[in-house]
Amino acid sequence: MSKLYPDAVSAVADIESGSTLAVGGFGLCGIPDALIEAIAAGDSTEFEVYSNNCGVDDFGLGILLSAKRIKRVTASYVGENKEFARQYLAGELEVELTPQGTLAERMRAGGTGIPAFYTPAGVGTPVGNGGMPWRYAPDGSIAVASRPKEVREFNGRRYLLEEAISADYSLVHAEIGDTYGNLVFNKSAMNFNPLAAMAGKVCIAQVENLVDVGEIDPATVHLPGIFVDRLVHAGPQTKRIEKRTITQEAPV
Repeated sequence: MSKLYPDAVSAVADIESGSTLAVGGFGLCGIPDALIEAIAAGDSTEFEVYSNNCGVDDFGLGILLSAKRIKRVTASYVGENKEFARQYLAGELEVELTPQGTLAERMRAGGTGIPAFYTPAGVGTPVGNGGMPWRYAPDGSIAVASRPKEVREFNGRRYLLEEAISADYSLVHAEIGDTYGNLVFNKSAMNFNPLAAMAGKVCIAQVENLVDVGEIDPATVHLPGIFVDRLVHAGPQTKRIEKRTITQEAPV
């Protein structure tokens, strides 16, 4: 049963304005760039995005952000993107910052049917106490702030209640995939791609190398095809580095 689509544009064609998107990638590693570019080529807008970060100004989710097609972002890291900071501080973008491990577990919980869970991360901080600015008003005041979270004590330690993340669609990138959707991720691309895939009601995966069913050793599959609904053979991914630092050789 092949899940292969002819191209990225056809795979994302039914993503409507206002959709929620769980997007894989870690920094600029493992970003579903072909799928994001296909969405950018369409007209849908007002997306709510769940992702570790939001790309850079001209790559990854930064493309949709620069076009003002994203209304809200739930992420754990928002550096390296000047337009992101500008939109947030200007009150054009709503941002929910969450600890990285919490974000990962919220996605995993959404994919496994767990509605919420307790975690010690964020206890006693604005993450749990509330008041974090999610959206600013044009005059710089806080228009929308985070709400306090439920706290319970287990074995003498306090924990926050965090709700699972379920998205309308998930966009992921894998190094290898077969036509049924079994995926293998490369190194750091595993950090959020499998979790984002699980969190989406419809998972769309772009793969660098497409193989037939049976060519992947079952023991090496990182994400079973049951979680994947659509496949795009995108070929090799553009390799980008967020910040290149070069050490000059000292004079002899």
